Amino acid sequence: MVEKKVIAIAYETIQLEDGSLPLLTPMSEVAGRLSIQAGAHFLEKPQGGSGVLLGGVPGVRPGKVVIVGGVVGLNAARMALGLRAEVVVMEISTSRMAYLDDLFQGKLKTLMSNQYNLSREIKDAGLVVGAVLIPGAKAPKLITEG
Repeated sequence: MVEKKVIAIAYETIQLEDGSLPLLTPMSEVAGRLSIQAGAHFLEKPQGGSGVLLGGVPGVRPGKVVIVGGVVGLNAARMALGLRAEVVVMEISTSRMAYLDDLFQGKLKTLMSNQYNLSREIKDAGLVVGAVLIPGAKAPKLITEG
């Protein structure tokens, strides 16, 4: 492409003045929903998972899903709640937490995203979705031990 002097634009990196990434949004919506679907699949015993059923069954607690981050996270939460999982969303913005609480009518738990809350919440999580996006930077490493 360089030899042919092709001009290429990574559309997912186009950012508006308000900081939004409008062309990344549709991909993030799909990624968030698929993260729960794929996670549920790999929780199955035949796949080497723990056998947790995210939605639970009568008499058995549902699986816990911890989600960190953005548009992907919102869509992951939507899918996990649809499966009737216990959902915890970690967020750095209090206004975003209020928005999520209102959007999902209190059906999920929102917590300030910090190392203390994250390490406490992931201890009993069946599935963790890390979807933090910092435009132009590598994704941060939020979980430091297994």
